[in-house]
Amino acid sequence: MAYIITRLCVDCKDTACADVCPVECIYDYTGDDKATFPNQLYVNPDECIDCTNCEPACPWNAVFEEDETPEMFADDIALNYKMVDFEDDFEVAEVIKGHAPTQDEIDANYVKYDYQP
Repeated sequence: MAYIITRLCVDCKDTACADVCPVECIYDYTGDDKATFPNQLYVNPDECIDCTNCEPACPWNAVFEEDETPEMFADDIALNYKMVDFEDDFEVAEVIKGHAPTQDEIDANYVKYDYQP
């Protein structure tokens, strides 16, 4: 089982998860197919060691253990696995210190995806 980054990360891309990943298995998409791979981070499930570090580090609460991923984000599981077939279009996410989201921003992101934790 791997950890999964869900669409709650789209356009947020906070790299706190990448900062705590001991095996650098969190990637950023650098290819041109933005319809398939939206602007978010991805976990390479073949490299993930299930260390659990990324989940609590994500300020957007976008990371879930694969078997704990909410049903509404089931497509995101397949998308994280799909990135393995396109590895040349990904690079290890560069850790960039940005602004931490406010609770209002997190709540607005939940509303965008009709997610109620």
